[in-house]
Amino acid sequence: MATVHISMRKLKEILRLKYGCLLSHRQIAKSLSISASIVSTYSARAASLGIASWPLNDEWNDESLQRAFLKSKPRPKQFAIPDWAVLQQELRPKTMTLLLLWQEYVERHPEGAYSYNHFCRQYKTWLKCQKPSMRQNHKAGEKLFVDYCGPTMNITDPSTGECRTAQVFVAVMGASNYTYAEATFTQGLENWVMSHSRCFEFLGGVPELIIPDNLKSGVTRACRYEPDLNPTYQQLAAHYNTVIVPARPYKPKDKSKAEVGVQIVERWIMVRLRHEPFFSLRQLNTRIAELLIDLNTRQMKKKPGSRLSQFELLDKPVLKPLPDKAYIFTQIKQVKVHIDYHIEVEKHYYSV
Repeated sequence: MATVHISMRKLKEILRLKYGCLLSHRQIAKSLSISASIVSTYSARAASLGIASWPLNDEWNDESLQRAFLKSKPRPKQFAIPDWAVLQQELRPKTMTLLLLWQEYVERHPEGAYSYNHFCRQYKTWLKCQKPSMRQNHKAGEKLFVDYCGPTMNITDPSTGECRTAQVFVAVMGASNYTYAEATFTQGLENWVMSHSRCFEFLGGVPELIIPDNLKSGVTRACRYEPDLNPTYQQLAAHYNTVIVPARPYKPKDKSKAEVGVQIVERWIMVRLRHEPFFSLRQLNTRIAELLIDLNTRQMKKKPGSRLSQFELLDKPVLKPLPDKAYIFTQIKQVKVHIDYHIEVEKHYYSV
């Protein structure tokens, strides 16, 4: 910022009113019709030169005052700029705060540190510059994003030669991007729910929230504000002591982690398997598991370490423990009692 020069008369008046009349900077500014920031600038320079009284000592004549105040420019203070990317990474744990990170920053740079308010403003400015839209910060162990890939994999029956398609389920942890994938024959309720169960076993724990798309297997009625969950899906959440929060319809940013995770699985796993023949679902899932190891241990471009190292550092220590008893799939269905006092479930009739 450029320094505004004032006349020698006003400079002396600033010093007289400050040290002789003991006025505040705002009072001086109002009296001399200048801004309070100019008064603060010259008062600070006077203090650095050892001027703290009025009238001035004999050494401060017009020539020495002009040389000290009006001709020389103050040397701007050099501030240490934090590494915002590293700071954002350290904010992932739930117990970490900006205040604590600022205090550590001040300890490392006592002579050139931002104030706490300016530190927060600079961090928020940096965040806004990363993307045109607001960056989502995912706390460690908080969210698991789940979805299915669009493309499918082919499985050939070795005895009949019949070809079936398999769907690929993908789950991604919000903080670490740690990824799980497996193939199932359908996106039906049982496969959908049991894929979650196997995913929790893979993670070795349970996140606080599950963020699914509005898949019919999990969400009976899609709604922007109050979607209805399938009762079996709710039973899974109760068993694992977690919460299901479906993404809003037509809001892909709500599940951006799942969108990116699906894209990565399609590019780094499914495409690499496109020329391999598969004769059973188990064979396909064995190959997917092998490539998952490579995907999760590969060095990430924009973050330090790999997905696995980030998961072990951030998510794994704060995941909820798995329940003592394994989850058993239970289908919950609303049925109608017919006139012959029977109900029908999967083409079987039961008397009630």
